[in-house]
Amino acid sequence: MWTFLVVSVLAWGIAEIFYKKGNLEREKYSHLKTTVYVGLFMGVYALIILFTQGVDLKAFPLNFVRYLPVAACYILSMILSYFGVRFIEESIADPIENTSCAIVPILCAIFLKETLKLPVVIGIVLVVIGLVCVSLFDKKGKSDRKAKLGKKLAIIAIAMPFCYMLLDAVGTFLDIYYTESVETTFLVNVTEANIEHTANCAYELTFFLVAVGIAIFLKAKGENIFIPKKDEEKTTKQSKIYKALAALFETIGQATYLFALSEGSGIAAVIMGSGTVIVSLILSRVFLKERLSIIQYAFIAIILSGIIVLSLV
Repeated sequence: MWTFLVVSVLAWGIAEIFYKKGNLEREKYSHLKTTVYVGLFMGVYALIILFTQGVDLKAFPLNFVRYLPVAACYILSMILSYFGVRFIEESIADPIENTSCAIVPILCAIFLKETLKLPVVIGIVLVVIGLVCVSLFDKKGKSDRKAKLGKKLAIIAIAMPFCYMLLDAVGTFLDIYYTESVETTFLVNVTEANIEHTANCAYELTFFLVAVGIAIFLKAKGENIFIPKKDEEKTTKQSKIYKALAALFETIGQATYLFALSEGSGIAAVIMGSGTVIVSLILSRVFLKERLSIIQYAFIAIILSGIIVLSLV
């Protein structure tokens, strides 16, 4: 389990850096091209899971359709994240995005009538305080983005991590509802051994189909997705490599996380809840040269403490 967890944390943390380097601000469809790369890698891995992890092949088409609402939340949140990271510092975006774990207990309380325990309330309060304060002390970043992007795009860009947070929270809530028990799930002909693999396979194949659709759209627009042109700038050529590497590490993280969950979901949630953000912050500082104020880092630490509290409950 520990090997899977360490690989997942590192893989997703590294993927975040390549997402940032691969999504060029000036490239209009950069986020959509990233989606294509990720979808293709996901599709390959989905086929491996489909034929090696005991997924019921006869029931899978129906399960694929039934899981679409969950997959749609996850995929749309990621596309919005790819768009936002073109303009927002990774050090700001990633902690915001990973606070989706604070929304899930609230959704469970509202729709599943679950009681919010005191540690959950404390975790949510810590996350909210951290989010609000990080935003309040991002004055320099806001002014720089407004001057560079214009007021409208600057607002849209900073809204993207929050949109990811909400959509990912809804997706996670639905995922819990779908996979928590074979007795109550919407999926059919699944067992405790293959229910998570069935859901994951449906998600990744949906991602693949979305990628194919986007690739057709980009081709119609005359966009070059994979093979660099001779007259392309060096940074544009490099961005294709970064997109592919981001997709590779995203898929590695997804694969190893799934196996970690099957062996020990509790500790997996704790480590994944905060570990990926920490790795991303360190790598952003080292490789992207991103610098936040000491006060911002302090409130990001508060966010991380809230995430850890929520993961431990």
